[in-house]
Amino acid sequence: MKRPFAMLTATAHAVPKRVFKNDEFRSIGVDTSDEWIQERTGIRQRYIAGPGETLTSLSTEAAREAMAAAGVTAPELDAIILGTASPDRLLPSTAVEIQAALGATRAVAFDVGAACSGWLYGVQVAEGLIATGSYETILVIGGEQLSRIINWKDRNTCVLFGDGSGATVVKKATKGRGILSAYMRSDGTLADLLQRQKGAGAAPITPEIIAEGSHWITMAGREVFKNAVRSMADASDRALDGAKLSAADIDVMIPHQANIRIIEATAKHANIPMEKVFVNVDRYGNTSAASIPIALSEAMKQGVVKEGTTVMFVAFGAGFTWGSMVVRF
Repeated sequence: MKRPFAMLTATAHAVPKRVFKNDEFRSIGVDTSDEWIQERTGIRQRYIAGPGETLTSLSTEAAREAMAAAGVTAPELDAIILGTASPDRLLPSTAVEIQAALGATRAVAFDVGAACSGWLYGVQVAEGLIATGSYETILVIGGEQLSRIINWKDRNTCVLFGDGSGATVVKKATKGRGILSAYMRSDGTLADLLQRQKGAGAAPITPEIIAEGSHWITMAGREVFKNAVRSMADASDRALDGAKLSAADIDVMIPHQANIRIIEATAKHANIPMEKVFVNVDRYGNTSAASIPIALSEAMKQGVVKEGTTVMFVAFGAGFTWGSMVVRF
């Protein structure tokens, strides 16, 4: 059998109420400026979760909107897959909490830990489940609350990340619509370049760990940048080759919204002009696993992606993980 097995039928997103603009960093003691951040990242603002806003609540809100758009009810869901690096709890998975909130009693639910590539990995897992013939309707969510796991005194990381969730309904493909190609890779030898070093099973949280701040996200920015560009360029090539398409066949490219420089470098390698690249990193920052589904949700609402549109997705994240996908809507 050949692709497509599965298609993306509807997407929605939800973000916290609070908008945190670049100028506000000075008020919390971070030595930076709006000009400095925009020049290096393209980010102007991001959304930050407040009291009562959780990954479960944001993801449930996005899921309900996506399900309504797809005409799908909770009892019809066969699976719920959540890509995240910032779950509400380490045990159990946040996906089962979303399942309970939705009342999706038939659905198997689990998290996928692939950092910024999490939604893309989750969609490919969903495609595989649908290809078995045992699953028909799957909810794939990419969601993060990175504001809870960053060091707000570290200029190298705190200016980059934001919170949000994007949900997508994945169903059995019809009429040639759906996933035309997909690619996933990882390289654990580079894990230390982007990590939360301590605070989990190998080094459980202690007062000493909290004092030294080794439970927050740390990143070797230049090395991450180089590997991100290299890996997303490779993934773009693989996506096109797998779909037997050229860059000219792609109507819209939706990359992981890490920063504008990585996005521009990836588009240039793929020979896709920036006017075909959907960018919203300026308004959301890097929302990790949520970035592509949030961007897809906006692109669909704006009519940039509609029936007949061919889209290429490409992502890169901690692990390192990376991947790509070509989808005909």
